[in-house]
Amino acid sequence: MKRYTTQIVLLVVVLLSLGISVLSGKFDAYYMDIALNVGINIILAVSLNLVNGHTGQFSLGHAAFMAVGAYGASIFTLEMSARLMPMLGGPGVFATGFAFLLALLVGGLCAAVCGWLVGMPSLRLRGDYLAIVTLGFNEIVRVILQNTSGDGVFGGPLGLKGIPPLTTFFWVFAIAAICVYVVGSMVSSTYGRGFPAVRDDEIAAGSMGINTVRYKVTAFVVGSFFAGLSGGLYAHLRTTISPEGFNFLKSFDVVVIVILGGMGSTAGVIIAAIVLTVLNEFLRDFEQYRMLVFSILLIVMMIVRPQGLLPSFPILNRKKSA
Repeated sequence: MKRYTTQIVLLVVVLLSLGISVLSGKFDAYYMDIALNVGINIILAVSLNLVNGHTGQFSLGHAAFMAVGAYGASIFTLEMSARLMPMLGGPGVFATGFAFLLALLVGGLCAAVCGWLVGMPSLRLRGDYLAIVTLGFNEIVRVILQNTSGDGVFGGPLGLKGIPPLTTFFWVFAIAAICVYVVGSMVSSTYGRGFPAVRDDEIAAGSMGINTVRYKVTAFVVGSFFAGLSGGLYAHLRTTISPEGFNFLKSFDVVVIVILGGMGSTAGVIIAAIVLTVLNEFLRDFEQYRMLVFSILLIVMMIVRPQGLLPSFPILNRKKSA
């Protein structure tokens, strides 16, 4: 039974998400919106933790992959769903859900392709050089989207509007659970032992025959894919997106969550995503002080507890018994 504990937990979370989604009309819309933002940030943070925490790289461009996923999913919904719906029998629950799932997958795959295109040449770098490259990629994506035509499919600097509000509690937390399960399974598998090996000593790992570039690219592509899914969920939650919503500050927010939660700690990152998302909501009326509070919090954590909130959590990281 212990062998399937993780799968059972995943199934329970998905079913609970479905139940809460069905009853979402009974909950306060404001608190439901916060919960959805928490779920989206969990996906972002856990996927970035695979790159920054488990593999030891330092990416500052996660918002770019979120943007690619958001625009890819939104354009698919706006341009293709109208053609797809009649084939699926009209705008029913099944047809709408299937079309939305396809939109999310399109956004995730677009982000994964971008992750591969960036990862192949740049992940031969390490440390500060990789951070600069990913930060540059983040700005390239934002500037390209900002300079597109307002009459085109990308909407120009004003972005896309009129995106259907298809994101529900079920979609957000089901995908969050799958993200946690996939990342946890990868790093705890026999193949996944290469990720911490690359993180701890890349030169030693390479001398032992580990293809360090392949491990880094794999982490980058998987992390980008889930970042793209989170972007699609975000776009269909807000119904309006613009290039400025995916700037460097968004990437910085996700990096702060990973650092405060504990590099390589899935449980710590999840807790940090919840805490910082709720804290960010409380600071909504003090927007000008938000970055100041986050910076002070980051400095204090680095002094008091540099390993993060939860540096390790054996239940999530233990090796599966045969």
